[in-house]
Amino acid sequence: MDQGKTDFIRETIKKDLKEGRYEKIHTRFPPEPNGYLHIGHAKAICLNFELADEFKGICNLRFDDTNPTKEEPEYVEAIKRDIAWLGFDWGLNEYYASDYFPKLYDFAVKLIKGGKAYVCDLDPAQIREYRGTLTSPGKESPYRERTVEENLRLFEDMRSGKFPDGSRVLRAKIDMASPNLNMRDPVMYRIMHQRHHRTKDKWCIYPTYDWAHGQSDSIEGISHSICTLEFEDHRPLYEWFLDQLKIHHPRQLEFARLNLTHTVMSKRMLKILVDEKYVNGWDDPRMPTLSGMRRRGYPPDAIRNFCSAIGLAKSESTIEIEYLEHFVREDLNRKAPRVMGVLNPLKVIIDNYPEEKDEELEAINNPEDLSAGTRKIPFSRVIYIEKEDFMEDPPKKFYRLAPGREVRLRYAYFIRCIGVKKDGNGNISELHCTYDPSTKGGDAPDGRKVRATLHWVSAKHSVGAELRLYDKLFTTEDLSKNDFKKSFNQKSLKINDLCRLEPSTREAEPGQIYQFERVGYFHVDPDTTTKGLVFNKTAGLKDQWAKIKRKNK
Repeated sequence: MDQGKTDFIRETIKKDLKEGRYEKIHTRFPPEPNGYLHIGHAKAICLNFELADEFKGICNLRFDDTNPTKEEPEYVEAIKRDIAWLGFDWGLNEYYASDYFPKLYDFAVKLIKGGKAYVCDLDPAQIREYRGTLTSPGKESPYRERTVEENLRLFEDMRSGKFPDGSRVLRAKIDMASPNLNMRDPVMYRIMHQRHHRTKDKWCIYPTYDWAHGQSDSIEGISHSICTLEFEDHRPLYEWFLDQLKIHHPRQLEFARLNLTHTVMSKRMLKILVDEKYVNGWDDPRMPTLSGMRRRGYPPDAIRNFCSAIGLAKSESTIEIEYLEHFVREDLNRKAPRVMGVLNPLKVIIDNYPEEKDEELEAINNPEDLSAGTRKIPFSRVIYIEKEDFMEDPPKKFYRLAPGREVRLRYAYFIRCIGVKKDGNGNISELHCTYDPSTKGGDAPDGRKVRATLHWVSAKHSVGAELRLYDKLFTTEDLSKNDFKKSFNQKSLKINDLCRLEPSTREAEPGQIYQFERVGYFHVDPDTTTKGLVFNKTAGLKDQWAKIKRKNK
């Protein structure tokens, strides 16, 4: 067990074990297969699996597949891929709420026989009307006092498919005057003549989430049902069902969900972005989905470290997205090999370098990990540098290349600009420079200094690539107060097809990640196999979180 971690959930678990409430810790991650997982789910995944590991227990993966109108096998497989990618293994402990449909039906019959559930003919609108409000009590259904025998017959007829969708429901008989709206005779079953992705056409009535969830936990022997704060008001109902059935009683514990700036944490909203073509699928690298982050190049360790760092709280808060990016950058800085890539090339001709000469220079693969070794990069008379690294009439604090000024080329030589060529529109098309052969790979022997080092690539050896450059998905920081579609950032994706890279990237495979020196971290996209080299920008080099942290002090 990790003795270094402590929080209110871990303290509760320790107390429960000490007092003998549970012999073994058994948690679960219970996603609904109605969309792809997002970064908010990562917090719950890490928590449940890590608790099981710390306390030498078990964590189940259970799909709460109780709504066939929204669930698909695609989502099941995507969820499993994402959890495995994060580094967690549920082994043989994979379950589905649909596995328990017969048992849940039997539980419902038991409640009916005990006078604790009844079949109601009110339609959904009437049920909402009868429910009351936060300030006024609800009104009892006219069907609430049906006899046990009539309820049993009608419930069986519901199961047999004798009634149309929406015509009847099974409700728990609790208290229509309860101050907790969840206790005002909640719906347990609804009629839906829909084919289920696992049970096919066997059922035409399906349990609600509130009814299936707690009983599924009980069936699996879960000790601690850990969920987010929005389920706190559902806890009395969770416990009422278990108490009425007199079955194994897990303890429900709630923690604050993860909220990020410039981000929505709702599968429903994310599905709208996908369906209405705001983005290019669930794994679009702009999306906060785990599949999107994987495609963008976020390392799973960075996500786990982020989830650990933000900790657990009992009240809602919002974390700056830059904090997540900080962990991504920190991880990649240690692991990513370096290459040089020029995003907006400006041609440079080194006039005094022999036209027929090529040479190879030695470059360090990762200064943070010297065991990564070195590589050879070609150098020739014509190179590319970044357009932004040259100014014809530079301001006072611009130290990069300018007419008459000398700079260092990374791993290569000092060069001095001696001429500027422009096209018919007055735009700079190429530079002419000279180089000092005595400065190869280091300082000038005469001790003269330069104030800038530029990255570059050899023009004839370089390879082209498509870069996909990403910005925040939403322009608004707090999406809870704004229409998320109106806040969609139309400039969240820019395509750069001018980039030139070191030739070592020519054989890059999908999934590889590099640091383009002085530019940022880039991940090879799966489209590389069909569209030539394609890179997603994972993160820039500047740590925006450090700036925010200083500002907030």
